[in-house]
Amino acid sequence: MAKADIIKEFSVDGFDDVKCGIVKWPLSVIRLQSKDSDRIIELADHILKAWRGYTDEDAFIYAETDGTPHNTITPIARFKDGMFELDLALRNNITTEEHPLGVYHPHEELHHIKKENIGLIEVMGLAVLPSRLKGEMNLLAEYILEGKDIRENEAIEKHADWAYDFLANYDDVNKDNVMDIIQAEIGKVFVKVLEDAGVYKCTPDGLEAFLRFIKTL
Repeated sequence: MAKADIIKEFSVDGFDDVKCGIVKWPLSVIRLQSKDSDRIIELADHILKAWRGYTDEDAFIYAETDGTPHNTITPIARFKDGMFELDLALRNNITTEEHPLGVYHPHEELHHIKKENIGLIEVMGLAVLPSRLKGEMNLLAEYILEGKDIRENEAIEKHADWAYDFLANYDDVNKDNVMDIIQAEIGKVFVKVLEDAGVYKCTPDGLEAFLRFIKTL
C-alpha cells in the first residue's frame, strides 16, 4: 500500500498544510502527508470522529444499528521522502443475514482460502493465510497433476470449484509450474478479499460515494 498512487487529491478546511488524497487501493484509504506530525494527528482525529458518526444509506454505510457502532479506522504511519504519512483505512463491521460475518468482510465464496478477519498487515497488502492451506495446496497440486477428481477428497473438495475455474485458463499445467499457478491464483483471491473489505468499491459509483464522505470533513 505504501507504493500505491493517489487517485484523487482533496483538501480539508483548516488543514491547508496537510496534503490529502484517496489511495488507489482495494480498501478505502485516505492518505495524509505533512512535515508536521502533530497536524496529521489533528486531522486524522477529525476524520476518525467524522467517520464514526457517518451514515450514507445509499452506500450501505451505517454509523450504528440498534446501538452498536460500526465505523472505525485502521491507521498506518510511515516517514517517507522527508514527510510524515498516515494512511487511514475506513472500516465498517455491519452484518446482514446474507453476510453474517460482515458485509465488508471476506465473502463466503472466498472462505475456502480466507475466512478470518482482515487485520493491519493484510490492509497493507501482505496476505496472512491460514496454515492449513500449505498442506491443502500441496494435495491440490497432486490431484491436479494426476487428474484426480478434487471433489472426492474431503480435505480439498472446498477448493474444487475454484480450481476447475482457474485451470480452464491454462493450456499447460505440469510439475514445474503447478505451484506457481496455485500461488498466483491465491493472490487473485486475496485481492478479492481486500475488495470485499473495502467500504467503497473501486468503481465510479464507489468513488462518488467516497467523495460524499470527503465533502463532510
